[in-house]
Amino acid sequence: MRNYLSILGALTLFISCNTVNKEEKENDKSLTAVAIINNSIKASGGDTFRNAEISFDFRGRTYTSKRNSHGRELVRITTDSTGTQTKDVLYSNEFKRYINEDEVQVADSMVTRYSNSVNSVHYFAYLPQGLNDKAVHKELLGETTIKGTPYYKIKVYFDQEGGGTDFDDVFIYWVNKENYIIDYLAYEYHVDGGGIRLREAYNERFVEGLRFADHNNYKPAEASTKLEDMAKAFEEGKLKLLSKIELENVAVTLN
Repeated sequence: MRNYLSILGALTLFISCNTVNKEEKENDKSLTAVAIINNSIKASGGDTFRNAEISFDFRGRTYTSKRNSHGRELVRITTDSTGTQTKDVLYSNEFKRYINEDEVQVADSMVTRYSNSVNSVHYFAYLPQGLNDKAVHKELLGETTIKGTPYYKIKVYFDQEGGGTDFDDVFIYWVNKENYIIDYLAYEYHVDGGGIRLREAYNERFVEGLRFADHNNYKPAEASTKLEDMAKAFEEGKLKLLSKIELENVAVTLN
């Protein structure tokens, strides 16, 4: 998956709030893709993210995130059946691994793989935070409805410079027109043979003002399905549920 650390570390500052004001909603007919994403970031916690220490559990591992002198430090902690703890730490595009607090060398061939694995979990957990990095481009594809709810449909793609190792990944976000929350996202990736996925948010909750959600993760039943048509395929029952992405024990400490 993408190298998202540069995106997380270069967030544009926004006013922290959980709702979009009335004036913005009244003028939403003229909103650009950039303005819609700005509103989504505000609605999901905004500037609160910058100073937050975050932890959660995902598939038996613990993930933590905090800002330090190097930028945002991303951590993944794995504890095996013997009690041995492996801690992967990523900051300023530098990866380090510790086993029981002792640093160990990692083969160069594995550094990118481990880094991307840590990055991708953190990246998806904090969306839409990070969508205003300089390497990110946003395009409003129009408006649509899913299950009777109106959405803005926004395409996101990346420059090669500053866009990470998977700069050629493409995303589509469906942003709820009423509250600017991202209820659905789809993406096309190219590693490990490539593919297309759609994620459907559920179990939304706010922790210390920051939004978190779990997701149903789908793949298309038909190989010919295009990224732009994933929501339509979802409504028509043409997607297969691959997995559930559930964040457990979410905790936020504000500094």
